[in-house]
Amino acid sequence: MKKILIVDDEPSILMSLEFLMKKEGHKIFIARNGREAIGIVNQELPDALILDIMMPEVDGYEVCEFIKSKEELQHIKVIFLTAKAKEEDIKKGLDLGADLYLKKPFSTKELVKKVNELVA
Repeated sequence: MKKILIVDDEPSILMSLEFLMKKEGHKIFIARNGREAIGIVNQELPDALILDIMMPEVDGYEVCEFIKSKEELQHIKVIFLTAKAKEEDIKKGLDLGADLYLKKPFSTKELVKKVNELVA
């Protein structure tokens, strides 16, 4: 069982992703903003994060940067799932160390497949 942290400030996305990932047999943690996410990352050491970029307090870019800057956290796979679809947004996310960048709206089937591949 892999630990997945879902980070989004949109409750409907959190609920649907939690349902999908639990169905795949993963242990799920939820954060509603970047500050909460960092706390859970430090406590639970998840295998992967499904991470929105635009959130209050601490954004997804900052969370990714925090994870990829700490040696003990660098194994965590970071999957951006965001409405930010401009080329420079995607480049910034990947430059910060994201393992995958998916744009909203997204295919749930594709997301589940990619997450399972990354944490396998």
